[in-house]
Amino acid sequence: MSEQVAPPSAPQAAQPEQLAQPDPAPQADAAPQADAAAPAASPVEPAAKGSGGRKALGIIGAVVVFLVVAGLKFGLGTAIGNFLNSDETAEAKAGDCIAELPAVTGTEERSVSSAEVVKCTSTEAVYTVVGRVEDQTEAQAKSGQACEQYIKPGEDGYVFYNIAPGGKGYLLCLTRKA
Repeated sequence: MSEQVAPPSAPQAAQPEQLAQPDPAPQADAAPQADAAAPAASPVEPAAKGSGGRKALGIIGAVVVFLVVAGLKFGLGTAIGNFLNSDETAEAKAGDCIAELPAVTGTEERSVSSAEVVKCTSTEAVYTVVGRVEDQTEAQAKSGQACEQYIKPGEDGYVFYNIAPGGKGYLLCLTRKA
């Protein structure tokens, strides 16, 4: 119920209680106020639509999170890791095993496009890493002297390294898996 306040006329000024009481007869100004209440209701409708959109986004977000977690748990993480880190032997250490590499004899050297660290119980495991040496130049790696301490006398040893030309890197000392 809305109250109307108008400037009092001279006879009504003597009766102040009439100003505070609502006018029982509807006036023309009452309709616009009722219409003014209608726009207040319309912002509620988009909020309802927005909350439905928020629910949909929440559900989609939950599904995406689930798929990412499932992918990471079941192999997507390995695939992404392999893509980002193409050198799978970068973290290899003594006791790890390496899959088949190109055959070499004597002082022969071959380039390898990819080497793979595998579980030592795997049938793919061909070499065992018996040592790892850091901060080696390409010349030091080619000499093989850094691996002499890891290879037993009479045992065939191999040197695997990943060193950028002119830089330093690591080398792995390998023996054939028994």
